[in-house]
Amino acid sequence: MFDPVIAPSGTLLGLLQRGRGDGTLHALAAPRDEALAALNHCVLNDPRHDWQVENRSLYYARLYLDLHGGLEAIERHVCDPDDHLDTDENRTGLALAVLGHLAAYGRADALALLRRYAATGSNWAWALDELALRDDDSGLRSLARPVLDRFPDTPEGEAELAATVRDAFEPRPWRLWAEDPRPSVGARVRAAQEAGSFDRWQRQLRPSGPRPGWSVQAVFDWADQGLERGTPLHVPAARCLSAVAGSEDRDAIVTVAREGSDGARCAALHYLAQISDPVVLDLVERAVDTGSPVVAEAAVSAFERMCGDEAVARARGWVHRSDALGVSAAGVLACRGGAGDDRLVLGALRETVRIQGPDAPPLWTLVDGAGRLGIGCAAPVLRHVYRETTSSHLRGRAARALAATDTSFATGFAVECLWDCEETTREVAALHAETGDVRVAERLRRLAADPAEEAEVQTAVRSRIGPDRPV
Repeated sequence: MFDPVIAPSGTLLGLLQRGRGDGTLHALAAPRDEALAALNHCVLNDPRHDWQVENRSLYYARLYLDLHGGLEAIERHVCDPDDHLDTDENRTGLALAVLGHLAAYGRADALALLRRYAATGSNWAWALDELALRDDDSGLRSLARPVLDRFPDTPEGEAELAATVRDAFEPRPWRLWAEDPRPSVGARVRAAQEAGSFDRWQRQLRPSGPRPGWSVQAVFDWADQGLERGTPLHVPAARCLSAVAGSEDRDAIVTVAREGSDGARCAALHYLAQISDPVVLDLVERAVDTGSPVVAEAAVSAFERMCGDEAVARARGWVHRSDALGVSAAGVLACRGGAGDDRLVLGALRETVRIQGPDAPPLWTLVDGAGRLGIGCAAPVLRHVYRETTSSHLRGRAARALAATDTSFATGFAVECLWDCEETTREVAALHAETGDVRVAERLRRLAADPAEEAEVQTAVRSRIGPDRPV
């Protein structure tokens, strides 16, 4: 999947792609055709960099309801002949999730389109999961034949069906179909369920990996073998070392951490960091300076897992480095530093935004650190990150940091955040937004009454508009 092209943050399309609350507010104030065109563009061209952690579907579904938008564009997209050529679930996943929310809000046309797509579309499993949460039993039972017909009545087809049933995200349809009296439906699904359960049992009987009685060298060999296969095992190997290594093995482990083969060296570094061995910080620095890229990355990762005062103290010396260890040191200070580290964290935050822009991965911990340390003069750069980042999760972190550092947050961004696509951001807004704004009062009431809203958000809302807190 290609990275999405995100419009500037000052445009309606850019706001909607980012999932910002201002996107909804601007769309409701814009000409309806223009707003629907921008909304359809977002839903049919998923703007998220990581669709597995960023939310948009409920945000877009609510806007369809507010704009009284039709589903013609979504129908053309999911029913296009390309659906059977480009079977990547990312092509239709967001649209199907939006349809699921619309069905939950009572849109019969969305429910019918989901049923149709589950019967004929290539991403049928996603549509079936949406229906499992929203459709009634009779609607799901009507899909049994179309879904089962996808699996030929051959040993290969039965094996594929068993794997599908075993790995189903929402098991409700399969449980209903297992009760079907027709042999071609009920008996077949029950056989697939039994085969899937047997497969799980067999896999439990054939575990791979360390065995009791392994030596330290055996663990190192296992770590090397994993790296050769392209499956890094540094962290589990370090846990194995914790089980098999004794005090007499310490010198050998330190030697491997200094100059061993890559897989073993990575495991040794993680193990020494895990037990906070006094020598590990010097070994981490040596690995970053002289080791291979794999070893250097593992050394940085091992350092980030350390929680002691020694690691924080060393981070203060490393924070000015221009490599990955310097970036990691800034993150350690942001997460575990004290009040005296605020200038170092602020400097790293400003430098990261200046050089890498508002979407840089290190910003996640640095933004959190600015809020944790209450760095008031970080507010301008936090506001910049909030406006410009394309990551709705990073924007949510910036909102939490602004709540702790920006005195204007309650009357500014907090109001917009009540319409944000991320429930954690809406929760922050519900706790801080100034209720003197008429928009805030009405929005809080609506969130409190919306059955699709997350429980945490509604709890925050009710803390502001409960019986003793009239809005």
